[in-house]
Amino acid sequence: MGAEHFHITKSSGEKVDFSMEKLKNSLQFSGASDEMVEEILSRVQDELYQGITTKEIYNRAFALLKKKASVYASKYKLKKAIYELGPTGFPFEKFISGILHYSGFDTKTGEVLQGTCVSHEIDVLATKNESLNVIECKFHGEDGLKCNVKVPLYINSRYIDVKRPLESTRNSTYKTIQGWVVTNTRFSQDALEYGKCAGLYLLSWDYPQGDGLKERIDRLRLYPITVSTLLSNREKQFLLERDIVLCRQLIKSSFLLDHLGVSNGRKQRILKEMKSLCNL
Repeated sequence: MGAEHFHITKSSGEKVDFSMEKLKNSLQFSGASDEMVEEILSRVQDELYQGITTKEIYNRAFALLKKKASVYASKYKLKKAIYELGPTGFPFEKFISGILHYSGFDTKTGEVLQGTCVSHEIDVLATKNESLNVIECKFHGEDGLKCNVKVPLYINSRYIDVKRPLESTRNSTYKTIQGWVVTNTRFSQDALEYGKCAGLYLLSWDYPQGDGLKERIDRLRLYPITVSTLLSNREKQFLLERDIVLCRQLIKSSFLLDHLGVSNGRKQRILKEMKSLCNL
């Protein structure tokens, strides 16, 4: 298929080393066949021009994939779909709660716990196997922003404040307490080092390796509704405001599409896409 790396010159003059292999991996992750992936890569390669941005290349690949099969395009845009859960970050907390719920945890969001010094609203409380997990989420609405060391530092201070009263009053319902920091992007190296040293459980887009958000979402088929290529932005916002964050939730609450005035034919196409994503 030719060279796997291209030096692309942006209009600003900045040189970018673009990896065709990375694009190939993204397309394969969507579930598209090898034949389909190779066809899209060939088309994209033919259309490269001086000044093209990495974003434009990925957008072109997405458009070609969507033309082939919308369900593959939905999986391909997963990372972008999570950014679309913003801007408040509250749907992201619901999303994390949903992932943990389908992983066997009992979860609650927005609970207020009394600390030694002050009270704190906790993003997600999750219990499993007699362990209480105190989870704080850091949502970033745009690509490239990392969670720096200030985030786990701040969250750990809150966790320590609520942990002491919990330990002094805990009963047989849980034996251990664990603090978590969850982000939709990545942790900086010093954030990882501090988090591990402080005993926090860290979860990001690709950390822990092999069990990050990306892998968990795909393994459990727990896609956010924002991956849909058939729902409009207005419709997605309507559903998010009603705490419908996961495709699985929309399948169970499909009557909400009637409230949106979605035609029966389009409703069936949307639900078909959702069921295919969830493997139902």
